[in-house]
Amino acid sequence: MQDQSTNIKNLLIKVAEDDERSFGQLFKIYYNQLGDYIMRITESEHLAEEIVQDVFYKIWVNRKSLIEIDCFKAYLLIVAKNQALGCLKKIAREKRRNKEWVSNVLQQAINDDEDIISTNIGNLIDEAVELLPPQQKKVYIFSRRDGLKQEEIARELNISLQTVKKHMVLALRFLKNNLRSNIGMFILFFTGFFKN
Repeated sequence: MQDQSTNIKNLLIKVAEDDERSFGQLFKIYYNQLGDYIMRITESEHLAEEIVQDVFYKIWVNRKSLIEIDCFKAYLLIVAKNQALGCLKKIAREKRRNKEWVSNVLQQAINDDEDIISTNIGNLIDEAVELLPPQQKKVYIFSRRDGLKQEEIARELNISLQTVKKHMVLALRFLKNNLRSNIGMFILFFTGFFKN
């Protein structure tokens, strides 16, 4: 045990003096142990390999300070754990940002679709209204667009209330059938256009 500890200390001194060969030996000694340790933290083989590389890169960059380390294995595990946790936090932040981005994009797409559907349905209704017989068209326009009550429409057109009701029923039936053939039941249900 003492020989291994002395051997590691000697390797650290040589690495601190820029000896790449000694760094390669240090890497070989600890690579698998460190990989297994990080794998338990990250549960990802790919991530573990990446983090091991990053840890050894940091050790090489900070090699001058290796002389001061008494227990290299403990130091290595602390650096590795910090690197792994930092990496997991970064991944979690990226996932959260991606999720928010996807949510925003989907919401915008839904809003755009609703606008398109509303515009298209409005156009289809306008086209269908133009196909109504003249009296049904007048009753529909007075009721739905001008907001007149059926009694007011009867007075305006000088017809009976029953005739207004009949024209309105026929106009709505025609419009409903026309729209159904153009856009299907789902859109009619979705918009709730004919709900009373």
